[in-house]
Amino acid sequence: MSARILPFEPPRVARRRPVPAPDPGDAAAIPLPEGEAVDADVLEHVNVDRMLHAALGRATFGLSPESVVSAFTDWLTHLAASPGKQNWLVRKGWRKLLRFWLHACERDPAGACIEPLPQDHRFRHPGWQRYPFNLYYQAFLLMQQWCHNATSGVHGVSRHHEQMVVFMARQWLDMFSPSNFPATNPQVLAETLARGGANLLQGALNWAQDGARVAAGLPDPDAARFRPGEAVALTGGSVVFRNRLIELIQYAPQTRSVYAEPLLIVPSWIMKYYILDLSPEDSLVKYLVERGHTVFMISWRNPGSADRDSGMEDYVEMGVLAALEAVAGILPNRSVHAAGYCLGGTLLAIAAASLARHDDRRLKSLTFLAAEMDFTEPGELSLFIDESQIAYLEDIMWDQGYLDGRQMAGAFTLLNSRDLVWSKMVHDYLMGTRQPLTDLMAWNADATRLPFRMHSEYLSRLYLENQLAEGRFQVGGRTVSLSDIRVPLFVLGTERDHVSPWRSVFKMHRLTDAEITFLLTSGGHNVGVVNPPGVPGRHYRVLRQKAGRQYIDPEGWFASVPVREGSWWPEWQKWLAGRSGGRVRPPTIGAAKRGYPVLQAAPGTYVHG
Repeated sequence: MSARILPFEPPRVARRRPVPAPDPGDAAAIPLPEGEAVDADVLEHVNVDRMLHAALGRATFGLSPESVVSAFTDWLTHLAASPGKQNWLVRKGWRKLLRFWLHACERDPAGACIEPLPQDHRFRHPGWQRYPFNLYYQAFLLMQQWCHNATSGVHGVSRHHEQMVVFMARQWLDMFSPSNFPATNPQVLAETLARGGANLLQGALNWAQDGARVAAGLPDPDAARFRPGEAVALTGGSVVFRNRLIELIQYAPQTRSVYAEPLLIVPSWIMKYYILDLSPEDSLVKYLVERGHTVFMISWRNPGSADRDSGMEDYVEMGVLAALEAVAGILPNRSVHAAGYCLGGTLLAIAAASLARHDDRRLKSLTFLAAEMDFTEPGELSLFIDESQIAYLEDIMWDQGYLDGRQMAGAFTLLNSRDLVWSKMVHDYLMGTRQPLTDLMAWNADATRLPFRMHSEYLSRLYLENQLAEGRFQVGGRTVSLSDIRVPLFVLGTERDHVSPWRSVFKMHRLTDAEITFLLTSGGHNVGVVNPPGVPGRHYRVLRQKAGRQYIDPEGWFASVPVREGSWWPEWQKWLAGRSGGRVRPPTIGAAKRGYPVLQAAPGTYVHG
């Protein structure tokens, strides 16, 4: 058997600096420990293992079977050695059963013996309050509560393994929710009677259409209505700079005068930039430009297998720093406000710390939108991040050269399966209706890819080793520290964020002594950021703390800061305006004489990749 020779050492900087992929015929390029000769047998078995792991990883959305088995083994062995916990669970189970029996025997039971969690909307329909459906969902919720008691609080189980067991048990139990079956869902039964079963027939057709589309790898046909430049990403502007990683868009001014300092926005490289420039009524870019800000936006190129060796330093240098250099070339002698969203904010913070290390003062302020710097508590996303699971992801990327966005989307779907899987199944396949695709949903389906080396470094250096928060992250061979950042910071968290939990985002207060304005808004990771004025039910809390402040913990901050109604956009725009200079004449687009000609109209080329 001939071995396919590819780099088999995961590119983790803390262990060994990754090297470019060798030529398949160059055995000497294989990274091996010092003094160890290349062994063809070693290469063969490593490549065989990696190909197997890549195939398994694709089938399990990157979830490592070994990691799941280890978690359940840890839980079961500790539970088996805990007779006190077992006895408590038995007694608790009998109490719940008695509680349910007494409730069921009441002639006219008022209320419920257990209420769903606030985020659980499956049993909100009035039909669930009628017999026997009220007993179905009450029994399910009691069982769900007992399973949570059984899988959590077992003394000796590691925190990570406990989180995995609780999560997997919840996923398994959610499959058997009475809301998922026609015979036990009063809303589906009522719809079936009203339409003579036509809803089930239409649902079967919807299921067949979706299955055929997924099997063929085709996008949702409705997503074509939201093609960038046609229904979304409509704010006028031009691409003024391009390299192999980014296009830089400068938006056209829409006011007679503008603030002197421009704003550079760095979106996450795992998403298309136009989440910040969706349809005109949802566009943050349009909102800012209409209020006199000169806005630049990075549009990341969607990488392919040829980009497997692009690392995090490439994204810092050819992404953030190259864009900042271009902005300075187009608008010389002006400081720059910079904002980063999600991992774009993390990357911006790394770049800003590197600039501060070199006493570069081009940045006037920094804004971090739902961006983590300390990764010790990354929420439920940490379920998919440990040595075993990262190894599986690395093997997938080793085989492909990148991580496909659809593979990454599988993990996010599992995190919110109650809404993204089961509620969709009931709506589309049992009720027989299609939920209209929105601009945000279409953007979410516009998947991106991640290069092998960069994604591996990002997971290892940030999530596993937490190098940035601990002051061990290096750029260009020099360690950078967030404590070197001195410019004012605007930090945004969202209340229901499962990607960047707001309490984790809040840790920025402990990582720098700079002035921080922290704003906590309603919504989740995406909806909380895409939060235009005029939408009812939105609220936020905000507090500015000066440099050298006394630390407040997240719970104390939350309890002491009053709630304000409305969108956070005006609050941020006012913060930017208050730190900008006077108004000046609008600038021209690009600067051909200084090497930044207009290349093409926005949204550019990379967004379509």
